[in-house]
Amino acid sequence: MAEESAKEFKRMDLVERQIDSTKVFEGRLLHVYKDNILLPNGNRSTREYIKHLGAVAIVAVDDDGRIAVEHQFRYPFNAELIEIPAGKLDYVGEDPLSAAERELREETGITAREFEYMGPLYPTCAYSNEVIHLYWAKGLSFGDRHLDEDESINVEMMDLKAVVKMILEGKIQDAKTQAAVLQVWTRMNQSVRF
Repeated sequence: MAEESAKEFKRMDLVERQIDSTKVFEGRLLHVYKDNILLPNGNRSTREYIKHLGAVAIVAVDDDGRIAVEHQFRYPFNAELIEIPAGKLDYVGEDPLSAAERELREETGITAREFEYMGPLYPTCAYSNEVIHLYWAKGLSFGDRHLDEDESINVEMMDLKAVVKMILEGKIQDAKTQAAVLQVWTRMNQSVRF
């Protein structure tokens, strides 16, 4: 009996075309839009989405294999979450590396000799255009923090392996932290480079 090959699926045009756009809400951080669109099949629909300037997130690893983590109260979840240092871009076109250096220094007091770009993360692609640029910071030096007026953050250095274990046990729920930490862990522990 001959083996059956995997089913071939017909590819179709997936592009949705904007007919018009209405700004529904403009806040300090988020700008909400409702667009009328034309679907690939010719039908019309709407899309509600958030425009966001973008952000950065940093896995800062010291020489002992520990990473900087933050404990921060997140109002939408009414809970203190564990996250890696991160922050939004300040303006359209801001260099993400400059933002990563600034956010790491402001939130933790850490500066790094080297930043390795690990790529973009789309945290909520179904309803936002936010892009979080992920970085791995190495060669750390420690100094004073300079938190924004609306920030309350506790910082600690935790063993990377312990943080990975917490992620796998569901104790760290933040998506950017999961993605970035697991990426650093994989890069540090894989014998084959892609």
